[in-house]
Amino acid sequence: MKHNRILFLSLRIFSATGGIEKVCRILGKALFEKTFLGNCSLEIYSSHDSSNQAKDNVYFTSDCFSGFGNKRLKFLNAAFFKGLKSDVVIFSHINLLPIGWLIKLFSPKTKLLMLAHGIEVWSLPLGIKKKMLGSCDEILCVSQFTKDEMIKLHGGDPQKYTVLNNCLDPFLPILTKQIDKTELRYNHGFKPFDNILFTLTRMDATERYKGYDRVLQAMSLLINEMPDLKYIIGGSYDEIEKNNIDALIANLGLIDHVKIAGFIPDSDLKDYFLMTDLYVMPSYNEGFGIVFIEAMYHGLPVIAGNKDGSVDALLNGKLGTLIDPMDFVSLKNAIKDNFENSKNKKVDKAVLMAHFGYDVYKEKLSVILN
Repeated sequence: MKHNRILFLSLRIFSATGGIEKVCRILGKALFEKTFLGNCSLEIYSSHDSSNQAKDNVYFTSDCFSGFGNKRLKFLNAAFFKGLKSDVVIFSHINLLPIGWLIKLFSPKTKLLMLAHGIEVWSLPLGIKKKMLGSCDEILCVSQFTKDEMIKLHGGDPQKYTVLNNCLDPFLPILTKQIDKTELRYNHGFKPFDNILFTLTRMDATERYKGYDRVLQAMSLLINEMPDLKYIIGGSYDEIEKNNIDALIANLGLIDHVKIAGFIPDSDLKDYFLMTDLYVMPSYNEGFGIVFIEAMYHGLPVIAGNKDGSVDALLNGKLGTLIDPMDFVSLKNAIKDNFENSKNKKVDKAVLMAHFGYDVYKEKLSVILN
């Protein structure tokens, strides 16, 4: 079945910089290219963005985008009536499920697709919200782990769940030559011979599953063997959590070895990937982890946990090192091994692009829609 009228509903696309927003921008681009080339129509509605925020964006033309600036009722009303006239409605978050359910109730022929990212779909919906999942024709899970967790918690027809891994942003800079790390390191207060670990995540008590505190514990076991070991934690932070982590750093004797960089704009993120040696995020509750494939795109070896969607991002260990995220000793050994055997830990860029390139993602999406 060919879907001529597509409506994409999102909470945010441009007014935040998180992983889900990044997924929405890339999906919007893929849908726009499909509709532009396939003589279809596309409308993108965002609940929290303003229409002005889409101007001059590189992902799709602003004339297909409507932002409702947190005017909830206006968004719900517009989304509902536009959905009734659409062949397929895609919504980016489970919080938009009630709108999809209403559209399906009044227009049973409309195909509903819901994106399932990670922790937001693992908590069991209560009452009517759980039943609403049955209105979805297809649930697009970012990893096999997310799919398995949803089936285990919510049940329903397993055939409705499809794995659509996240992909690399097609506008990431093309890396054509080897970058000299020395100047970048001096600019950020590091020495050329430092061994630098990097984690990018919001530092918040609810985000501790990312494992930055466990990286600190593993470092404390290594620091005598590797006195030049340094660690950058990038990302915005909650002041209470930062104080807790500062105390942990002091207690572990790592004050001279850890830099909390705070929020890093997308425009500066490339420098952090290029100047560090190893990306480490031993999470246990990650839906997928776009940052893993971005780090590998920039040539950075990766260590991740083997209990969640990180397994998909690392292709079951083919692209990086998977460890038990709760085992400090395994993490310590993996860090040491990556430095001692760095020549054998180089990222296979061809394999990375074959699985997580934008064109591959777009083709998979086209198959789902058709």
